[in-house]
Amino acid sequence: MPTKSPPLSAPHLWAVLLAAGSGSRLAQALAPAAEGAEPTRKQYLDLEGAPLFWKSARTLSRVQAVHGLVFVFPPKDVERMAALVVQLDESESLGLPWRICAGGARRQDSVRLGLAELPEDCSGVLVHDAARPFATAALVRRVAQALAGAALAAIPGLAVTDTIKAVDNNNVVVDTPDRASLRAVQTPQGFLLAPLVAAHQRAQAEGWEVTDDAALMERAGHPVVIVPGEEQNVKITTPADLALLSAPLNEAKPPRTGWGYDVHRYLHPNEADPKVLAQARPMMLGGVAIPGGPKVLAHSDGDTLLHALTDALLGIACAGDIGQLFPDTDQAFANMPSAVFVTEALRRVRAMGYRPVHADLTVIAQIPKLAPHKARMAAQIAQLLELAPGCVNVKATTEEGLGFTGEKRGLKAVAVVTALPG
Repeated sequence: MPTKSPPLSAPHLWAVLLAAGSGSRLAQALAPAAEGAEPTRKQYLDLEGAPLFWKSARTLSRVQAVHGLVFVFPPKDVERMAALVVQLDESESLGLPWRICAGGARRQDSVRLGLAELPEDCSGVLVHDAARPFATAALVRRVAQALAGAALAAIPGLAVTDTIKAVDNNNVVVDTPDRASLRAVQTPQGFLLAPLVAAHQRAQAEGWEVTDDAALMERAGHPVVIVPGEEQNVKITTPADLALLSAPLNEAKPPRTGWGYDVHRYLHPNEADPKVLAQARPMMLGGVAIPGGPKVLAHSDGDTLLHALTDALLGIACAGDIGQLFPDTDQAFANMPSAVFVTEALRRVRAMGYRPVHADLTVIAQIPKLAPHKARMAAQIAQLLELAPGCVNVKATTEEGLGFTGEKRGLKAVAVVTALPG
């Protein structure tokens, strides 16, 4: 009898990421360079600077409903892959716990072994093929949300657009199913853990052979719900699919926006403390000297506008902030031109695969008058960012006598930078 689905609260979900396949259909295209060596497995191919399986790990880790990951690798690769996952996680933390185990001879064996690694408080699981690296976080959320409702099992599916023929052993057509009732299914597939584990136990005891976990649940009498799949969620299976891994990444990566803010105090006219006076710098804004402006207290050259720009660039690169990279406790940066900071931040942006395309900056100061200098500041910043002059805008405003800038005790600046992949 089919199991009736009870009303559920959101299950405590982990994901099992299957990276234990042999990829036999790709073996010819991935022939080894050295005679006698094994071909590179498809799950280890490079994608966006990391192995293929790491792309799915990133996606799964960004979904709030997922609380941990189990990586399943070929038995002889477990030790090597464990070291690699540690290295990858140190350079780009997944932000959640993970475990590693060896897979089995068949896909269903690898899933069963992965399920055995789940923690005791886990009540639901997402099973995903590492060979489907283009699944999005939105798809993962759809499957997880179905489990948080009344579903015991939820899988992504797409309507079949081609006419499907059933054939016999002689390749003679014996049936034409109605494609309106057909779905091409994908992963991640989501399940409540207890019924899935029970289905695997039955499969092992009774010798079931299936191609996915949804088939196990169906055979065990459990309903399986379809949620909308994704056209781009293709499986890397044949040599022709390898072209998808070398396609331009610009289409997949979204634009980024960075925002920066910085403040500096002016030197008080009656200041007499030698330590404070030693930090007084002639006013620089956007790499341009501002004659007659108040002196600025700073460790570097005190260019408030370039400091805000640096933080905006670091925001795009997800590389922290200016205080982390260029601390004012380090004498190496004493009186350092702030253009150096911008150049280093820009290098980090490019290392992430992005390029600035537009910058909008504002200086907030009661004094001095900055209108005569805005064009030169914009030109200097455009040069630093290697942009056309029309791609940088510099504004100046006051706060109508309010706050510390209105009281002429200092100035502040904000910067917004837009970047595109490439």
